[in-house]
Amino acid sequence: MEWASAPSIAGSPLPLAARQINAFLAAAHQKIELFLDAQQDQLPLWGAAGLGGGVALWFCLQGPVQWQALLCLAASAMLAGFLLVPGRSGTALGWLGLTVAAGMGLAWGKAEWVTAPRLERPVIAQFSATLLLAEPRAADGKLRLTLAPHDPKLPPQVRVNVDLDAAPPGLNDGAELRLRARLAPPPPMALPGSHDFARDAWFKGLGAVGKALGPITVLRPAPPSGLDGLRDQLDRHIQQALPGPAGTIATAFVSGNQNAISKDDADAMRRSGLAHLLSVSGLHIAAVVAATMFLSLRLLALSERLALRFNLVLVAAAFAAAAGIGYTLLTGAQVPTVRSCVAALLVLAGLALGREALSLRLVAAGAVLVMLIAPEAVVGPSFQMSFASVATIIALQSSAPVRALFERREEGLLQRIARSFGSLLLTGLVVEFALMPFALYHFHRAGFYGVIANLVAIPLTTFVCMPLEAAALALDAVGLGHPLWVAAGWSLDLLLWVAHRVAGVPGAVAMLPTMPTAAFAAMVLGGMWCCLWRGRVRAWGVVPIAAGALAAVLVPVPDLLISGDGRHVALVRAGRPPLMLRERAGDFTRRLFTESAGFDGDTGWIEDEPGARCTLDACRFTVGRDGRSWHVLAFRSAYLAPWTDTVAACANADIVIADRRLPRGCSPRWLKLDRQALARSGGLTIRLGNPPVITTVVDGVGQHPWAS
Repeated sequence: MEWASAPSIAGSPLPLAARQINAFLAAAHQKIELFLDAQQDQLPLWGAAGLGGGVALWFCLQGPVQWQALLCLAASAMLAGFLLVPGRSGTALGWLGLTVAAGMGLAWGKAEWVTAPRLERPVIAQFSATLLLAEPRAADGKLRLTLAPHDPKLPPQVRVNVDLDAAPPGLNDGAELRLRARLAPPPPMALPGSHDFARDAWFKGLGAVGKALGPITVLRPAPPSGLDGLRDQLDRHIQQALPGPAGTIATAFVSGNQNAISKDDADAMRRSGLAHLLSVSGLHIAAVVAATMFLSLRLLALSERLALRFNLVLVAAAFAAAAGIGYTLLTGAQVPTVRSCVAALLVLAGLALGREALSLRLVAAGAVLVMLIAPEAVVGPSFQMSFASVATIIALQSSAPVRALFERREEGLLQRIARSFGSLLLTGLVVEFALMPFALYHFHRAGFYGVIANLVAIPLTTFVCMPLEAAALALDAVGLGHPLWVAAGWSLDLLLWVAHRVAGVPGAVAMLPTMPTAAFAAMVLGGMWCCLWRGRVRAWGVVPIAAGALAAVLVPVPDLLISGDGRHVALVRAGRPPLMLRERAGDFTRRLFTESAGFDGDTGWIEDEPGARCTLDACRFTVGRDGRSWHVLAFRSAYLAPWTDTVAACANADIVIADRRLPRGCSPRWLKLDRQALARSGGLTIRLGNPPVITTVVDGVGQHPWAS
């Protein structure tokens, strides 16, 4: 099929302009064909990207009308590519349309499939239930219980928090309990751009969350059994052998249990960029698999008979696979761990078959497998950051300049060490910059000195901490593990020292207010362009990355943050602590508001602001923007003021905020946000400018099932 074939109209040739357009299209098509021919090995990677893009678009778009429109557009692209556009470009377009549509269908279908009953309104109920999962959270002093109530009036699964001090013995999986609790629907997204707990609860099948009231009665205890029992025994054993903060980190490495880690240590690990070490994922699985394969291969090679009769690489890979699967099950088979285990198994399969052990195709295959099982993971930070880091490392190490600079060669010991250190430093820097958009988008913060901390912490963890722990556990069987536990404690204390030192450096953390999704998407697409193509064309990915970064940095800080229940209001000033309305706001609420404001620190209080006038019932304050003064009235007590006083106060304010229903006569000059209005909008942010801009939670959540 020739694009340049010029048909005639009424026996005469096409006009000159039409012939020029036809020639331009033919030349463009030919260039695209040449480009795709040169990049044919990379095209399957874009199929995985299309699948993930379809999943992400389903979560980002508002509702069924837009989902159906995108499905029609993807189907049209698929049909046009396979039937109308000739050559490899048509095939690529067709597969892209097919994968995007498949991703949309996966996400939509999974959301409908996991539909479960939810509470409509808060209730206080006394009920018996089967304990499905108990998760101690020592940093918060809580025990989180996932229960299956026996009462048919309650949802099939609920989650209840219990004070650790009040938890009775025997709270093991499978136990029968009786308790009294206050239950409520899963909380919606608190502020635009914050984490959506309702979405998580929807895909986990949780229909209510709450807090236990009074003592819990264990009707039928269930002793720990199976892997859960082994995990509990390991946790207790490690805590006894290595008490203190080092023991809590050691427990996280072995069993994946982070709940005993103190708040200060967890915050230091997060601020220093080392929090990924606490989650059993790629680094831990790789260490276990690599160590098992190395040891088994060395031990098997000692036997000449085995070495001559069997493919020892294949046998060692089988042992390593068994170790990886066992470690994944032992640590609770969380999504990041399963994802890392799948990737490790694919690497082992490649080694056993004599193929390239680590490639972008391997990463793409692992991503597709995870998306088929749990498409909702695509919009989570764990999925995004783990695959982004691995893809960045592979793309960097496969580039010609980097290979030429850091490939092995005949040289002295010092030169080899310097070259290896340079490769590690460059890889750390590139990965840190690659992960920065994800950290800023999901957590509103990114560490500046994470590269330096990881240069010390990753080798320390991989080659010192984890081997010492494994050896100590093995020698404990014969009572000789104590010296190794002491050494492991020293290494873990060093790890914590690095985390606290880096976290305490001024400017260690960069904060950013809520990033627009479009800016984040531009940076992600640019990063994928840099990783998935080969050659100089990669450089064009810098354009969307720079555009997205510029859009994210230039986003103005909102002036007011308001929670969906109207109880919490914050006045935001750029570079200064946000000021909260209520002094009794909890730690979680204050942290949520400081992150959304892009401030690294604690909050202040509106009543301390010069010019603010506060009583026990309400606060009046003024916000000046673009030459205009906005007068805000925020109620903060449950007491009803006289009707005439309320109406008069509203008339003198531009914005009125309350967590209760205000009388109809309350008419502020611009905006009234009472219980009824906030029920329709959810939490919101307000930027007072010319014109003022309001962003609501409802706008972001749209018509997804968990929003109803």
